[in-house]
Order: sequence, then structure tokens, then C-alpha cells
Amino acid sequence: MTRLTKITIAGFFIVCMFFIALVAVTYLKINDTNLLVKETFITIEPGTTFNRFTKKLQNNGVVATRFWLRNYIRLNNQYAQIKAGTYLIKPGQSYRSILSMIAQGDEHQYFITFVEGSTFKQWLAQLKERSEITQRLQSPESISQMLESFGIKQANPEGLFFPDTYAFTYKTTDIEVLKKAYLKMKQQLDIAWNTRAIGLPYENAYQALIMASIIEKESGQFSEHRRISSVFINRLNENMRLQTDPTVIYGLGERYQGDIKRKHLREKTPYNTYRINGLPPTPIAMPGLSALEAAMHPEETDYFYFVSNGQGKHIFSTTLAEHNKAVAKYQLGK
Repeated sequence: MTRLTKITIAGFFIVCMFFIALVAVTYLKINDTNLLVKETFITIEPGTTFNRFTKKLQNNGVVATRFWLRNYIRLNNQYAQIKAGTYLIKPGQSYRSILSMIAQGDEHQYFITFVEGSTFKQWLAQLKERSEITQRLQSPESISQMLESFGIKQANPEGLFFPDTYAFTYKTTDIEVLKKAYLKMKQQLDIAWNTRAIGLPYENAYQALIMASIIEKESGQFSEHRRISSVFINRLNENMRLQTDPTVIYGLGERYQGDIKRKHLREKTPYNTYRINGLPPTPIAMPGLSALEAAMHPEETDYFYFVSNGQGKHIFSTTLAEHNKAVAKYQLGK
């Protein structure tokens, strides 16, 4: 063996050892935890290359050097196809976990909660407060176009969206969030309507939805919903007016300033159930599941009246005389 051959073999051996060492270090490094001390959001734009992605990681202090990351990807090409989106990287998260998260498109989920009894107007204001949501509903025309795209024929969309917590990713539009809520209400209303009790005084599911919204606004106590429902059902069956304050308040709109005056009760708006017969023309809020089920399955009672006891619950009465006594005791302090 010549000296040149020996040098060549030695050189090849050194290169192999260096390569093996590099691979070993790379595979050890990939399981290390990142350098962050606090949670950091990383947004990857469509068309971002893996090289640009690793530079973003370095610029955000996730990794000190990106040389070994690029070496790792050459040996593990399944992580090269990164997905656009916004991701949350946490301290203590391994580099392998980060690469896997982004290759799978496991974007960070934001959440928004709409509570039972809130109104469509309040929902729009809540959506507008979220900077993570892309705002599309900037005018009455855009709202009308959204309703048309959903197949909603009512001009007033009140009550048609299910109050719940919804997950969304960065820059999801307000319309997309509302569509989830609309489809869920449609599903829940269909189930409730198809399993309703016999003999209810509703012509269709929409009327039942209106009733559910009134029940929702009358009490935050789920345990009372079916009993409150029985009062309104009994009144409808006897052709008595509902005479419920929340409908009056809804009809007043911006004019309501915290208390109902006698002139408000005398004013004939489409929603003043002291002046109109039957149900108002639309729901007055977004009812939750408890109110929906109560509207479809009221208790069987002889009650026609109820009044707040001032502690979050209600006193129910069969006759007007009993009701007046309850009002005197709990509302007037007599």
C-alpha cells in the first residue's frame, strides 16, 4: 500500500467519522428543549421555505444556530413540508415537537365564549374586540350578505346562533365563527323540535326558539326554566298576554336605560307583550340548551304568574290574587 493510498484512506475515515459525529450531534440536539423563557407565537406565511422558517426561529430566540436543523431536515424530509399558520411555542418544548407541530399544521387554537342570553349586537361587539379575528362585518350590508349566504331569511338574526365556546385559528373571520354558531343552533333546535312534547302552542320551530329566548332572559337559574316555560305555555293556551319585561326591554332598544317606566308598558311596539297577543316577532336573545329544552318540555303546572324574590329565583302563583301578594312582599316590601 502506497503512502498516497494510506493518506486517502485516512482522509476518508476522518470524513466518515466527522459525518457520523455530525449526525449523532444532530439527533441528540433535536430532542433538546428550546431556548425560550416565555411562550412565543410564530406566524408562518404561505410559501415560506424551511430555510426562512429556521431563520424565524433563530430571530425569535427559539434556537441559537440553525445549521444543525437544516442538516436534520435533509435526513428527515417529512418535516420539510411546513404548514402556514400561527403556532404557539412553549418553553421546555423540544425541537422535534416543534417541527412535528408545524409539519402537521397543528395551529394554536384561540377561544371565544358567547354566554346564554346575550344578543346578536353583543356578539358583534365581542367579535370586534378580538384582534386575532379578521373583521368582515363592518356594515349592515355585510351582515345582510352573511345572513343570505347562511340561508337565513329573517332580517333580524337574533336567536339563531348557539351560545357556546368556539375554537378558531389566527385570522379566522368573524363570519366563520358565526357560521359555526349558526350551524350548531340549527342542529340543537332541530333535535329539540323533533323530540318536543305533544300539544305545544307553536306553529313551527322558530316560534319555539322565540319562547326559549324569553325563558332564557327571565332567569339565569336553569332549574327554573321548565317551570317558567309552563307559565308562558299556560298563558298562551288561555289566550292571555305573556306580559314579560324582557320583551319590552328588547323592543326599547337603545332607549332602555336600566328601568321600565309605565309609559314603556303602554307603548305598543312589536315586542311589548303587555300590548300584543302571543309571541313577539323574533327571539330577543340567544337561548342556550336548557332554555331550548324547557320551551319544548315545560313542566305541567297550574301557574300563570311569577315574580322575582330578589335573590335570583322566582315565586310562582296560580291566581292573580296570590301573585299580587307575592309582588307586595318581594317587590314592594309590604
